[in-house]
Amino acid sequence: MYPNEHDWFPVTHSPGKSAAHRSELRQAKRIVVKLGSAVVTRGDECGLALGRLASIVEQVAVLQNQGREMMIVTSGAVAFGRQRLRHEILLSQSVRQALHSGQNQLKEMSLPVLEARACAAAGQSGLMALYEAMFTQYSTCTAQILVTNLDFHDEQKRRNLNSTLHELLRMNIVPIINTNDAVVPPPVPNSDLQGVIHIKDNDSLAARLAVEMKADLLIALSDVEGLYDSPPGTDDAKLIDIFYPGDQQSIRYGSKSKVGIGGMEAKAVRGMFHCKCLLEPCLTQVKSALWALQGGTSVVIANGTDPKVTGHVITDIVEGKKVGTFFSEVKPAGPTVEQQTEMARQAGRTLATLHPDERGEIICRLADLLTEKKDEILSANKRDMETAASSGRLSQPLLARLSLSTSKLNSLAIGLRQIAVSSRDSVGQVLRRTRVANNLELEQITVPIGVLLVIFESRPDCLPQVSALAIASGNALLLKGGKEAANTNRILHQLTQEALSIHGVKDAIQLVSTREEVEDLCRLDKMIDLIIPRGSSQLVRDIQRAAKGIPVLGHSEGICHVYIDSEACIEKAIDIIKDSKCDYPAACNAMETLLLHRDLLRTPLFDQIIDMLRVEQVKIHAGPRFASYLTFSPSEVKSLRTEYGDLECCIEVVDSMQDAVDHIHKYGSSHTDVIVTDNENTAEQFMQQVDSACVFWNASSRFADGYRFGLGAEVGISTARIHARGPVGLEGLLTTKWVLRGEGHTVAEFSEAGSMKYLHENIPVPQRFPS
Repeated sequence: MYPNEHDWFPVTHSPGKSAAHRSELRQAKRIVVKLGSAVVTRGDECGLALGRLASIVEQVAVLQNQGREMMIVTSGAVAFGRQRLRHEILLSQSVRQALHSGQNQLKEMSLPVLEARACAAAGQSGLMALYEAMFTQYSTCTAQILVTNLDFHDEQKRRNLNSTLHELLRMNIVPIINTNDAVVPPPVPNSDLQGVIHIKDNDSLAARLAVEMKADLLIALSDVEGLYDSPPGTDDAKLIDIFYPGDQQSIRYGSKSKVGIGGMEAKAVRGMFHCKCLLEPCLTQVKSALWALQGGTSVVIANGTDPKVTGHVITDIVEGKKVGTFFSEVKPAGPTVEQQTEMARQAGRTLATLHPDERGEIICRLADLLTEKKDEILSANKRDMETAASSGRLSQPLLARLSLSTSKLNSLAIGLRQIAVSSRDSVGQVLRRTRVANNLELEQITVPIGVLLVIFESRPDCLPQVSALAIASGNALLLKGGKEAANTNRILHQLTQEALSIHGVKDAIQLVSTREEVEDLCRLDKMIDLIIPRGSSQLVRDIQRAAKGIPVLGHSEGICHVYIDSEACIEKAIDIIKDSKCDYPAACNAMETLLLHRDLLRTPLFDQIIDMLRVEQVKIHAGPRFASYLTFSPSEVKSLRTEYGDLECCIEVVDSMQDAVDHIHKYGSSHTDVIVTDNENTAEQFMQQVDSACVFWNASSRFADGYRFGLGAEVGISTARIHARGPVGLEGLLTTKWVLRGEGHTVAEFSEAGSMKYLHENIPVPQRFPS
């Protein structure tokens, strides 16, 4: 062990300030990209990986054209030169043998061992020519700089190098820097000159340049994902998202690269796990990263060879996405989101094994806490409201969603107690039991889905509702709320964990309070089983796009219709339209399009509808047909597929109930659609034909709500056609598994030659937990 790592690699100038969080990398102005030998070269170590290199060049050019100052520290000269020299030697031998024997005896040729410095000398010019040609495609100019260790320890040369680099950046030129491998002496392991970092390969070179040039970010690309908490390849190995320098005493590193001169000691960075010893040679990459970090440069080590990410790895890092290992001077205050998810899964499995009455007790305790601690909750909510109001970023409907009151908390508590009662019939219920044969019974039983991720905006009352449903269904839960409700969410989550503690499952519900991006959460496909977005249609769409391999339970949009039939009652129509549009216009179940039967135009009912909407200050947009009937009409709607989410709606005219159904199928979102009529046959046809999650007759669209359906609460409304649909309550958070009970039966017993036969006899299923 080294006594003091900071003494071993002291900083040569006053340290700057590195980024504390990944999101701050978006502000990086000056960026150094280090390309390791494994990134630049092919797998056979002879020649360059042209496709990979082209992707990297494109990303660097894109960032350069955004106004950033990009520098590249590259390997590859040795591999490129080896390819060229082998070709020349083979060609030369072939000519000589042909002249000597008149026959081509290539198969008998043997290639001499190629000295690395000669390869570097032969390959450097070709490498730079390739970079120049690639960058030219993006109208980006490059310049070559070759350095050795002495260039950093001769003060005049150091000043000249610094001046040259600054001038190139000022002229919007990308400097491409490499060690002068044709003349550089062999590195002395772990040696340093004059107390500063020794330039013995491109890792240390990149770190030294980043600090000298006061770069904001160093991206070190090699052939591994980053640092791991145990050796990569083992079953339990997990990539370390954020590495804090204080943890370096537990590092174990891997072998050096086979390509290049300096060896890139630890280029492979085969892993990092809790160990009391350091293995050699292993230090350069991580030590260089730590030295750059101490000098004020943010560092990310990532994989530049994975074909799935190569085309966007650099831009992803600059955008703050969770790629590779991010080095931070700020020690994480709590567990990472990956650790939180694992904690939730483990505790969730215990939660699922509790007796339904025990899960009910947890939910009832949470309901009690909502009223007992109402002053603390409302105080936290007041702080959130004041912050939101002063920032001016939230619209009035979103402010209304953010606000809590005593009556809201009382309603929440009532809903939670309903969920507690319904939890008796959730996990472990036998849905079907079949006697397959004598002494062989098959059961289908309900089980939790696993780990749920619920992402919600503005509405802090969502937290206890969803938590209660997760508890009742035995699911682990990861919650990501909007920052506008941070204080309220924090106290509500504390109360939830207090309730969970009565049966020792506190960790089953986790609140993500770190700066995790939604897109990063959606990448945890091996840890999360279902994502449920609760918020705007834009949020739902963003999550559906970001979720790669994780099912998303959500609605695309809430384009809800109310159709007023020619046989509608005036009073019913007015009340239903008013409630559907004006009660809570920001809700996804609010009316967005009003369909009127053509016969209603210029009737008292039509006049009353228009007057009521004007009194309620609803802005009216005219559909194409409605506009054609009017001399002076409201502004014609731009699209009939608009979700206004405010006191606005579209009015359109249809010729019949069937036309209304066709309009809904063409422009609706399969959320909630309503018919107002006194004709029962017309209503039944409408409800049978409309293919939406909720279809109502003479009732407001606002009834599409889990609480009003008697579900106690909902995790959201689904317009999907698989799994759950409509308001999703407790049952929508359960799946099933099959259990077969036998006495040593085998499939062979049921073959044609066997004596046993399939019975498939259904057995009545008794109630598991009778009331």
